[in-house]
Amino acid sequence: MDLEARKINFVQEFLRLESEEIIGDLEKILIKTKTDLYEKNLRPMSIEQFNAEIEQSMNDSKNGRLIKASDLKEKIKKWS
Repeated sequence: MDLEARKINFVQEFLRLESEEIIGDLEKILIKTKTDLYEKNLRPMSIEQFNAEIEQSMNDSKNGRLIKASDLKEKIKKWS
């Protein structure tokens, strides 16, 4: 069975579930697995990349390409 067929089969089975406990357990497994995978692939940036990021940030600051935290919070509130 290919991945697409497996996903469809899983979703169909999931939609038939009536147990909140099982759904909660599946949510926990999904979150933990995604977190573990993310952390496994996480790599520290090189010192060169770190310095380039700082340089870009300083350049953005000098050229007025910043957003105040309060403005960003207001923008985020409008997302929902």
